[in-house]
Amino acid sequence: MADATESSQGASGDLFDAIVMADERFRSDGFHEGWSFGEMQGLREGKHLGAIEGAKLASEVSYCHGFAATWKALLQMENTENPRTSRRLKVLDSLLLMICNFPLHDAANPLLQDHLEKIRGKFKQVCSLLGTQPSDDPAASSIAF
Repeated sequence: MADATESSQGASGDLFDAIVMADERFRSDGFHEGWSFGEMQGLREGKHLGAIEGAKLASEVSYCHGFAATWKALLQMENTENPRTSRRLKVLDSLLLMICNFPLHDAANPLLQDHLEKIRGKFKQVCSLLGTQPSDDPAASSIAF
């Protein structure tokens, strides 16, 4: 008889615990579902942002490369014995070498920003030596120098 009373109290205790703990269980389930959804959204948004920022970076580096290659070709047509032209060609060669050594395929490279800053600095030096402004070109107005 005592067993029947204990089992009915145990069953009602389990039912009571299930009702009381339902809030905690639902909150926990909602947290885990939200976490999974947020993780998926974060990965999707991160991939999109990475593609946009990577395109901007590639555009900037390729603009510098085209600018330097064009000026180098133009200056090589001139008299290269002129010390001023010779200096300009050396700086252009230095910039082109920096761009060629830029880690395009290694986005996780910790020195990526350092390389980019050096390229930007060298590009400014080239513009100064050539007496040009990168903003003379309307396409370059969106490039951050």
